[in-house]
Amino acid sequence: MSLNTRAVVTGSKRRSELPSGRGPREGIVPRAATFLVMTVFTLYFLTPIWWLLVASTKSRGDLFSTNPLWFAAPNFLENLTGLLTYRNGVYLRWLGNSALYAGLGALVATILAGMCGYALAKYRFRGRETIFNVVLGGVLVPATALALPLFLLFSQVQLTDTFWSVFLPSVVSPFGVYLTRVFAEASVPEELLEASRLDGSGEVRTFFTISIRLMFPALVTVFLFQFVSIWNNFFLPLIMLRSEDLFPVTYGLYAWNSTINQFPELRTYVLIGSLISIVPLIITFLLLQRYWRNGLGSGALK
Repeated sequence: MSLNTRAVVTGSKRRSELPSGRGPREGIVPRAATFLVMTVFTLYFLTPIWWLLVASTKSRGDLFSTNPLWFAAPNFLENLTGLLTYRNGVYLRWLGNSALYAGLGALVATILAGMCGYALAKYRFRGRETIFNVVLGGVLVPATALALPLFLLFSQVQLTDTFWSVFLPSVVSPFGVYLTRVFAEASVPEELLEASRLDGSGEVRTFFTISIRLMFPALVTVFLFQFVSIWNNFFLPLIMLRSEDLFPVTYGLYAWNSTINQFPELRTYVLIGSLISIVPLIITFLLLQRYWRNGLGSGALK
């Protein structure tokens, strides 16, 4: 065998012995187990929504006499019309109250949390870490534990059973302050702020024209969390409110559900009202999910 031939054979053997660029193949059993777990959890979360959708299309007589997970004679439009016209459309008022509490409350809470988190991240002052530790403590306190102290506080200033008794506690978001501080430290460079100050821009103008754009993914995340939290809030309106005209949709549906034995027709209205009440949450997530996803991705890269 010539020297050149021997070199070619040796090189081919070495290449065959080198590990391939592909990683170890994933076993069939782990993949099947992962798929099974994901399927189980998907069914666990989607089955109640499917049942709610099916039940909303049935008449009151078909609710218990037909398959609970499959459709019967369609009655959705009649149920929807009855819901929207019951007691002069009080459900629409509850839905509007929830939109006002959640939309305006989440917007104000996001702005306040963004400003506070930005200040804690970019300014040096005495007591900064103490304030941040207090904010972290607020994240650990459940909202239900604060409901009774808030009621006593608002009762002293004669604000119970008003719009402000639900709105004002909703604009405080310790988790939003924590998240925006972490994001501002990573996404807002000091050099950019110094350049803005040299150009004569004030601190407030710099925040609202430059910093807020860089923090936008985090602010969207705070808005989504706060919007869902306020929309699903039940315990605070339960304690604060007595006037039916101020009820959010969650508390209003609860009030109807507690009187089903006296008014059986409300059972169908509670079901279809619950279905309609989750539509704004779905729409909000669909509209803002790309900003949220981009924010999570950029945060992972940082």
